[in-house]
Amino acid sequence: MSDSRRTARSRPLTLELFPPVRRKAIPQEFVLEEIASLSPTTRPMFGCLAVYVGEKIVLILRDKPTADADNGVWLATTQEHHASLQREFPNMRSIGVLGAKITGWQLLPSDAPDFEESALRACELVLAGDERIGKVPGARKSKRPAPKKTADGKR
Repeated sequence: MSDSRRTARSRPLTLELFPPVRRKAIPQEFVLEEIASLSPTTRPMFGCLAVYVGEKIVLILRDKPTADADNGVWLATTQEHHASLQREFPNMRSIGVLGAKITGWQLLPSDAPDFEESALRACELVLAGDERIGKVPGARKSKRPAPKKTADGKR
């Protein structure tokens, strides 16, 4: 009996069922290299790359084709630190995709003439443990609804 089906295939069946995963390029990878001594971890967030040092989120790296004005390095900060950070980063601004409301997040835009210099300065602040950059994220909300109470008030 001839095994013509097997020879007719150009790729093994496993590659057809489980194609290799293509990883996205890391945006602004030089930022991770600069803070590597802190052993940062990363997680995908909003189609971007969130950077954590310990339990604190410190930065988000973004390079997306949509809303490209918000590409660059996002700084995790609070409104109370905006003015002092603005003096260090003259091109820093609020993030458009987050809406008109002013949030703690601020952007070092990748299209600014001083982008690389600013991003490296932000890395220096992270390395120095500057309190203006980084925050511990709040607890995640449960996706499951809370158990309903019975008539006697018990769950």
